[in-house]
Amino acid sequence: MNTSKTKNQNLLLSPFFFLLFSFSLLSCGNSGKSGLSVSDIKNPATADGVDKQQQANMPIIQFENLTYNFGKVIQGEMLSYTFHFRNVGKSSLLISGIEASCGCTTSVPPRAPIQPGEKGEVKITFDSKHKIGEVISYLVVTANTYPAQTVLTVNANVINP
Repeated sequence: MNTSKTKNQNLLLSPFFFLLFSFSLLSCGNSGKSGLSVSDIKNPATADGVDKQQQANMPIIQFENLTYNFGKVIQGEMLSYTFHFRNVGKSSLLISGIEASCGCTTSVPPRAPIQPGEKGEVKITFDSKHKIGEVISYLVVTANTYPAQTVLTVNANVINP
């Protein structure tokens, strides 16, 4: 048995190596200046109901429109649209994710916090490649707002070329 190989395997499995590797991954490129703090994440809903005072100080996401219709599109087209919004609340808005109802729609949320009064955008791309007829796609935007989710809708009437 090759002892050199066994020593390398033991090194890789050692707790020290695991901790060192984990630390390097977590600290890579993190300058500690993200502008985020634990206080930016709030949930006013409790077992007793909604804390109105906490809700009043939360971010509020206000989209210019919640739906967009691409109209008639030729099958295979790749289409883009940008949903614009504003944080009309009193604290930093953080979008933690966007889930689409189908694989034909992808999105790019803002990575940085949106401060009160600032504008932001969610860029979406719709791929009509394997679609035909009326297509409706829902995008669920999850943020540190109350309620935590906002639904955006895009639709298109996909026709054969």
